[in-house]
Amino acid sequence: MLRWLTNIWNAKPQRERVVRVVRARYDAAVTNDDNRRHWANADGLSANSANSPEVRRILRNRARYEVANNSYAKGIVLSLANDVIGTGPRLQLLTESDEANRQIESEFARWATAVRLPEKLRTMRCARATDGESFALLTSNPKLPHAVQLDLKLVEADCVTTPDPNLNATVDGILFDSWNNPVEYHVLREHPGESLFCRLLKYDRVPAETMLHWFRMDRPGQARGIPDITPALPLFAQLRRFTLAVLAAAETAADFAGILYTDAPASGEADSAEPFEPIELEKRALVTMPGGWKMSQLEAQQPCTQYGEFKHEIINEIARCLNMPYCVAAGNSSAYNYASGRLDHQTYFKAIRVEQNHIEDLILDRLFAAWLAEAMFIPGLLPDGLGPFVALDHVWMWDGQEHVDPAKEANAQATRLASNTTTLAFEYARQGRDWEDALRQRAKEVALMKELGLISEQPAQPEDTETEEEDADEQARTSA
Repeated sequence: MLRWLTNIWNAKPQRERVVRVVRARYDAAVTNDDNRRHWANADGLSANSANSPEVRRILRNRARYEVANNSYAKGIVLSLANDVIGTGPRLQLLTESDEANRQIESEFARWATAVRLPEKLRTMRCARATDGESFALLTSNPKLPHAVQLDLKLVEADCVTTPDPNLNATVDGILFDSWNNPVEYHVLREHPGESLFCRLLKYDRVPAETMLHWFRMDRPGQARGIPDITPALPLFAQLRRFTLAVLAAAETAADFAGILYTDAPASGEADSAEPFEPIELEKRALVTMPGGWKMSQLEAQQPCTQYGEFKHEIINEIARCLNMPYCVAAGNSSAYNYASGRLDHQTYFKAIRVEQNHIEDLILDRLFAAWLAEAMFIPGLLPDGLGPFVALDHVWMWDGQEHVDPAKEANAQATRLASNTTTLAFEYARQGRDWEDALRQRAKEVALMKELGLISEQPAQPEDTETEEEDADEQARTSA
C-alpha cells in the first residue's frame, strides 16, 4: 500500500507537487518600527528563569521601598491583609460528637491565640504582596504557654536560597525530586542583609514536610513567587512624581508676591528698573511703582483641574492587579452609590474567598494535622477514643463581610430561610460565626428573660429602604 502511494506521488509532474503553505497573520505578532521598542523586553524564558534570584531580589527591594514610603501602597497592602485574614480563621469540626467537637475547637483556639496565629497570617499576606512569597517553619517552642509546643517561625524570602551552585535539581533554595515535588528547603542561618560579613555558605536543610511555602503560581512549573504589586510598581512611582511636581510648581508660584511689568517698548519712556531685582514690601502698606511700570500677582494654576482625575485613574489601575475596587484602594467612596459600591465589591469578595481557600489547603490543613499529631500524645487534652491517626472532618470559618445596608440583608436572609433556600449554618458562616454557639447563647438569653418575667417583643419586619437612586439604577439595568 505504501509503495503504491509512493509510485503515484513520484509519477506526478514536478509542478503539481508544490506544497502550498497557508500563513495566518496576527497583528500582535508583527514587529515594525512603531512597536519594536514596546516589545523589546519580550522573551521566551521559562517561569523559573524569568524569576531568577537577581530579578526577584530587585523586585522585592523596590516593592518594600515603595510600600515603606508611599501611603497608598502601604494602605493597599494593609487593607488586603486585614480583609483576607481579618481576626483569623476559626476551626469547626463536623464529627458526630458535639462534646468532642467543642473540646477540640476550644483547645485549638487557645493554641492559636498562644502562637499569635492571626498576626502571623497577616504578616505572611503582607510579605506575599511585597516579597511575592512567604515562608513559615513548623518548629517546637518550649516557652509556648500551651501544652502543644508546636509553633510557626516566619522566614523571609531572602533567607531561602541555595548558596552552593553545585547542587542539582534546585530552584534557588528548593530541592525537587524527579516528580517535581519539593524535598527540602535551604534556609540561611543569617539574613543576607544583616551585615556585610554574612556567612552565606552556612545554611540548614529543612525537610519539605516542616516548611509552609505560600505564593501564587502564575505559570506552570513556577517554583518561586514575585510580588503581587509588581505590575503597579511603575505606577506608584508615577503617582509620587506627579504629586511632588504639582507641589513644587505651586510652591514656586507662591514664592513670588508679584511681578513688575511695563507696556512700553524696550528703552522707551518707562523709568529704568533693574531686572530680577527683589523688592521688599511692608505689610498693609501703600506703595508706588516706577513710572511706566505696573504690578501683577501670579495666578495659582496648581493643582490643575486634572490633578484629581489623574490620581483617580492611577490608583484605579494600581488596584486592578489586586482585584481591589478603587474605593478600597483609595479609601474614598464619595463617588459611589449603593448599586455601584456593591457591584465593585463582588469581584473583590470573590478574590478574597479564593485566597482564603488557598490558605486553607496550603497552610491551615497542614497546620491542624501537625497540631493534632502532637496533641494526641498529651494525656487529657483531647477526648478519648480518637485513635493515633484520626482524620477529623472540619471546615474553617472566616470573618464575614459587613453588608452596606443591614436592613436589606436581614430581610433577604429571612426570605431565604423561609423559602428553605439556605441554612442557619451557611448564614452564620457568612458572618464568621458558629451557628451552634449562637443558638445556644440565644437559648440562654430567652430562658433568662422568661425567668425574670421580661416580655420579649418580636422584632419588626424590616421595611424596604430602597431609595429613588437605587430604583433608577435598577430601571437602567433592566432597560439595558
